[in-house]
Amino acid sequence: MVLWNSLYLDRAAKQLAADGFPVTDDLLARLSPLQFDHINFLGRYAFFRPAEAGRRPLRQPSVEEDGWKV
Repeated sequence: MVLWNSLYLDRAAKQLAADGFPVTDDLLARLSPLQFDHINFLGRYAFFRPAEAGRRPLRQPSVEEDGWKV
């Protein structure tokens, strides 16, 4: 989970920088792949190989999924 989160944090930071957001070293130093509510360290996880190789696209902050704004 930590590796997966790390990959997506890196990708999101690069996308923000490309969009003109000031991604500073101080900001990056405060990111942690462990600070996410969706990680249940006591649970079990099932991982499935996606039909296509590669990573899924990053979510847009203004997009609603199943009635929730993400």
